[in-house]
This record gives sequence, structure tokens and C-alpha cells, in this order.
Amino acid sequence: MSYDTLLVSIEDHICVVCINRPDKLNALNRNVFNDLDKVLDEIATNDDIKSAIITGSGAKAFVAGADITEFAGFSKEEAMALAQRGQDVFFKIENSKKPIVAAVNGFALGGGCELAMACHFRLCSEQAKFGQPEVNLGLIPGYGGTQRLTQLVGKGKSMEMQMTGNLIDAPEAHRLGLVNYVTNAESLLQKTKDILQIVHSKAPVAVAKVIACINTAVVNNDGRSGYLKEVEAFGDCFATEDMKEGTTAFLEKRKAVFTGK
Repeated sequence: MSYDTLLVSIEDHICVVCINRPDKLNALNRNVFNDLDKVLDEIATNDDIKSAIITGSGAKAFVAGADITEFAGFSKEEAMALAQRGQDVFFKIENSKKPIVAAVNGFALGGGCELAMACHFRLCSEQAKFGQPEVNLGLIPGYGGTQRLTQLVGKGKSMEMQMTGNLIDAPEAHRLGLVNYVTNAESLLQKTKDILQIVHSKAPVAVAKVIACINTAVVNNDGRSGYLKEVEAFGDCFATEDMKEGTTAFLEKRKAVFTGK
């Protein structure tokens, strides 16, 4: 499958998706969303893919925001449709049954920060910077930023970042829990791949259930839905061959070989 705005490669069951608009600091536009939508379908249906990494091309930016030239003159209705399109694609990332991780190699601003936050977790290089500076344009985040940033860093810090438009650097992002690891630029992709290779050694159905249950915890934080989801998912695991293999391997003191069944 070919893409206009993405470089896509598959190696060792990891699909690396690189947003490739370096002259625009990888800004999100209609074509990027269309390509992301397509590659997410490929990730979901290609049995050779067990996980994915989203990153950006060039040394400066992961994604430096939305392409403002594309929507500067939009009406309210057009703006709402744009926001809904972005949210739909990012929900697709968030709810992928296969792990999708962001390797943030530079600026992750506006829609770029929102894209990174839609991934299941994030790593970044030392020069990465994060922010939701939409207020500088008389706007607010539209692709889920008001919600996901609050879930990840807490209400107070989310309020501050989004009302001031101030950016945070990699150490601050790590301290706040926005990213899991900070590496040098040269090690970023390999560190991300190393973590995913560990995930690949686990039962795929169980990994998918973890994603679904944790998403329920943050989306439906009503004190009950997540627990009910966990009970159901726990039971579902007992109907898999992987559960039988995992428990048998444990009792036999050997490494489990999971098949995703």
C-alpha cells in the first residue's frame, strides 16, 4: 500500500509509521489523516504486524501541529467536521488491539501532541518539546487534547498548559508522566522497538484486553465500568489457547509460546 505523506516499513513484526512532511515540520493536514486512517487498517488486518510505532521525519519535529493554511478560513461547521475527523482517527489509534507507541523525536505541538497522546504510551528524545499552544491562535485543541492531556498530567497542569500555551521539555514531560522514557535521538527508535519486542512475547489476546480495560478506566471513570469490563475480559482470557499455554508453561517451568488463539 502506498501513502502520500507517510513512510511505512515493517521489520520484526513492528510497523514503523513515519509522518513525512519535513518541510512543514510534519504538520497534520487532510492527506495525513487519510493516510493514517489507511495505515491503521493495515496494522489491524496484517497478521505480520504485531505492533506499531508512530514517529516523524527529520531532526526537528514529531508533528509541530495542524497545517493552519488548510483551515484558516473555515466556518464553524467545517471546523467541527475537521475536529471530528481528527478525533475519529485518534480514537482508532487509542482503541487499536495492537500496541501503537509514539516515538517523539522533536516538537509535538497542538495536533502533534494530541497524536502522541492517542498512542498507548510515549517515548521521546532529549530535544522533544510538548504543548497545546492553540490559545495563541484564538483556538483550543480539537483532536482530544483537552481530555487526554488532563487524563495524563492532571487537571491543574493541563489547565495551565492549555491556558498559557507554554511548552514543556522532555524532562518535565517525563516527570509529569506524559512520556515513559527519555533517550538520546540515536537510541529513540531502538529503545521503542526493544519494549515492543517484550510485548510481542506476551499473549496477544491478553495484550488487547489490557488496552481495552485501561481505556475503559480513563474514559468511563465512574467507579464501576472499568471493573465490570475487567471481569468480562478476565473471563474471556480463560477461553483462549494462550491462557492454557501460559499456565501450562508456568507449571512446567518453561517459556510460553503464544499463538494469539
